Amino acid sequence: MTNPVHSEEQTYRPIVGIDLGTTNSAIAFIQHGQPRLMSSPKKETIIPSVVLIDPKERVIVGEDARSALVAMPDRAIAAVKRKMGSEEPIVIAGQQLLPQEVSALILKELKTYADAVFGEGEKEAVITVPAYFTDAQRRATKQAGELAGFVVERIINEPTAAALAFGLAHLDEDKTFLVYDLGGGTFDVSVLEQMSGVIEVKASTGNNLLGGEDFDWKLVELFAERIRTEHGVEPLEDIRAKALLKEEAERVKKRLSAAEVVSVALPLVTVKDNRPVGLTLDVTREQFVALIEDKLEETLECVRSVLREAELQPEQIDEVLLVGGSTRIPRVQEKIVALLGKKVRTDVNPDEAVALGAAVQAGLKAGSLSDSGLVATDVAPYSMGIAVLKPNKQLREQPGGFAAIIERNTTIPVTRTKPFFTSAPGQTSVSIELYQGEHEWVKHNHLLGQFLLEGIPANLERQEQIEITFRYNLNGILETTAKCVSTGKQMTVTVQDGLNRESQASFRDSASRLEALWSSAPADDGQADEPEDWNSILEEISLPADLEDDIAQPDSGELRQTAERLLQRMRSMPDLTGLTAERTQAAIQRLEAARSADDLLALQEAIDDATDLLIELEF
Repeated sequence: MTNPVHSEEQTYRPIVGIDLGTTNSAIAFIQHGQPRLMSSPKKETIIPSVVLIDPKERVIVGEDARSALVAMPDRAIAAVKRKMGSEEPIVIAGQQLLPQEVSALILKELKTYADAVFGEGEKEAVITVPAYFTDAQRRATKQAGELAGFVVERIINEPTAAALAFGLAHLDEDKTFLVYDLGGGTFDVSVLEQMSGVIEVKASTGNNLLGGEDFDWKLVELFAERIRTEHGVEPLEDIRAKALLKEEAERVKKRLSAAEVVSVALPLVTVKDNRPVGLTLDVTREQFVALIEDKLEETLECVRSVLREAELQPEQIDEVLLVGGSTRIPRVQEKIVALLGKKVRTDVNPDEAVALGAAVQAGLKAGSLSDSGLVATDVAPYSMGIAVLKPNKQLREQPGGFAAIIERNTTIPVTRTKPFFTSAPGQTSVSIELYQGEHEWVKHNHLLGQFLLEGIPANLERQEQIEITFRYNLNGILETTAKCVSTGKQMTVTVQDGLNRESQASFRDSASRLEALWSSAPADDGQADEPEDWNSILEEISLPADLEDDIAQPDSGELRQTAERLLQRMRSMPDLTGLTAERTQAAIQRLEAARSADDLLALQEAIDDATDLLIELEF
């Protein structure tokens, strides 16, 4: 265990930055004036955002949980971030958990890393969210952090966090830059301007349901269609087959970032008529690009939109920062370069930038980076307003119109007040309905909540004036005040808490349920700790012995061709130095040895390791 940090700067509770991602998560802090990622007991700085409740009802988070997605798909859950803000429970191991409760289990795991660094005790967290997250999704994220035991006083947009990480390392540069953030489940793009250490977000837009997960499922459908055509069976109706194809799709997607062709050889996907059904095919990068081209074009349309909103031309962008693991796809970089006419920055780690930037924001909040002169402002990602009477196409007033009080891309924090009137003389109460969105009719926007302002004088001569004030803070949390001007009577509601009368009781119930689950989590001594009956579980789902001979083995010729292509690629790499050169040489030697030994299993493992290295080196 790491020795707790005792900093002279730290005179109150520690504060950390957290990237709670769709695919992976990380936690970071400021050490000696620089952001640093915290490590798990197994020395992992980035962990899969996957939760497993094993057969002994123990909670396991991270790589071990990810490994169980295929073996125990009904006990493991991934990509929960996409469900944040929903009140629909997730069934895992027979238990129903809300999305924020599952996310809280991931955050609890990260909190143990902070406890190892700082020691036990209260800790504050700055947690990142996609810039285009709705109010409900932001509230769910904040609640997840609090359920995990953090004090969460600040939520920060992911592109802004990435910009902070970049800005701290380039304080002397005055530039306009674009952050293109394509992660596992969400996409954001922001235009920011840095002047004398002040980072100002000019505009943001995005799509909360676009990311690497969508690319994986495109490949899954390709695989499933091949099985349907060749075997006449629907693999996606088999929960384990579906999980297996999803895992293989993610592997193929990553490999295609370094290779032009990736072979798929799954001897057993599902079973038909008590016989094994497998999958064998080659996937080319060209095929993959064709599958995802429409999704990538959606991201480019967002880029064009954000440039228009920032009133900038492509040539006015000085730097382009790519954030999120999906930006490693070569076609992404090609399209960005073609659109903006400039190369992207390669000195920003797309997997680490958001967590490091969250730590920078934590350092600014704590005062440990106050001497840097770095300041960041952000914007409201959506317009916010209320429902009003509005003329329709027949010029008749009808309910359901949208009146914006805070326009999208307004710099926050911000307070805005606008006057409205009761709809008819004699009206003594008004229902204030709060919405978030860009459409002129509220039915197309997102309802934040509603409340009733009563006690308005029954004025029969004219309508009473009602002032509506919106206060939108740095966490993206809205406070609304409705005031009757003639009497001064007013009512204030904070959307985060005030609209759910049972919120505190629900929170206590969630906290108790999660604590009971977490208390049975296995102690982590830094060694892999698989459930004791893991092997028996795998045996239960494995193929019956009388079918094993029917399973096709991997083609040795294909493996050797793949190994040869990798060897040629690594031998042609430019001159390397230090640890990188040593690792590359070791990978070459392992490939050569496995190929000579005629050990297909060792050869497959050597191929996987070499491909991972090439992806890491972005070569």
